[in-house]
Parts: sequence; C-alpha cells; structure tokens
Amino acid sequence: MHRYLRAWRQRGKQEQYRARIVVYADDFVILSRGHAAEALEWTRWAMGAIGLSLNETKTCLRDARCEGFDFLGYTLGPERFWRNGQWYMAAKPSKKSVRRIKLKIRQVLRPGNHGRREEVVAQVNRLIRGWVNYFSYGSRAKAYQAVDRHLDHAVRHFLRRPHKVPTRGARRFPPSRVFGEIGVLRPRTLRVSRPACAST
Repeated sequence: MHRYLRAWRQRGKQEQYRARIVVYADDFVILSRGHAAEALEWTRWAMGAIGLSLNETKTCLRDARCEGFDFLGYTLGPERFWRNGQWYMAAKPSKKSVRRIKLKIRQVLRPGNHGRREEVVAQVNRLIRGWVNYFSYGSRAKAYQAVDRHLDHAVRHFLRRPHKVPTRGARRFPPSRVFGEIGVLRPRTLRVSRPACAST
C-alpha cells in the first residue's frame, strides 16, 4: 500500500485526477472531481504492477452527490434534513455497523449467560461506550435510537428469565428502569469524552 501511495504522489495523480485519497490501514477511498473512472483504472494498473490487487467486491464508483457509500463503518452521502427537507452531505453509522452492535449485545445477553446482573450490565456498557465513542461524528440520531430500542428489548428479555416474569416484562422493566436503576447506558444520552474520527 505504501508503494502505491508513493507512486500516486510522485506521478502527480492528485492533480491529474483532481483527487484526494483517504486511507486507513489497507482501506482507502479516492475522492475525485470528474475523473473517478480514470483514477480507478490507474489504481487497478498500479496495484497489478506492484503485485497487489483490489478487492472487487468492495470496489465501486459512486457519485457522492446522489449515492451513498460505506467506509470504516460509516455511510457517507446525501441525506435529507428532517426539519426542512433540504439535502446535505452526511456521515452516519452504516446499517451494517448498527447490526453488528446489536449482535454483540445479543451475544452478551444470551440465555446461557448466568453472570451477576452488575457484571452483565458492565459488559454491555463497555460495548455501548466503545461504539458511541467511535460513532460520535456526523448524523447519528437514528442509529442511536435504533440501538436504544434494541437495548431496551434485549435487557428486558434477559431479566425476565431469572425473575420468572411470564409476560414480556414491559411493566416490570420499563425503559425508565432499564436505563435508570439497572444502569444500562443509553446511546442517545451518553456523553463522550472526545469526538471520534472515521479516517486518517
């Protein structure tokens, strides 16, 4: 990857393609004004010349003015502002990232977890704090609300078993108790210590 970036700089591809590269480890995005197809073609050639290849399942061309794309857990692209309907360029947690945190929550709150409630809550809270710290940039309200709802349901379902609650537990364990007395962190009200950055 370093050889590719060095060739990109030395051959002046940034100026030629009116482009910038955003890189994180071996993941990268080329942001080009009007020359994206040419930049992709040169990248394929350059990668082959140094014995590398692109992951074609993850490689695509997108017009960011009207299409979104995923990078490092974020979806980047146009979004409509709910208050006035105006479009803007947004960065938000991707659907895949939301699904992953929900899966991790379910894994902690699995039926076979017989740990003490305080320990289980602490484990869930570590997951939530780490996820919110990373996804503390951009338009995140909808993703936070989705994780909130999942947490409320998953924790309530987990607590029903040891307490032998025959119903769904909505009265015994309402959200005010789940996110209050029980101590589960709520993403949309959790304050983070510093903003996260999706790329370097």
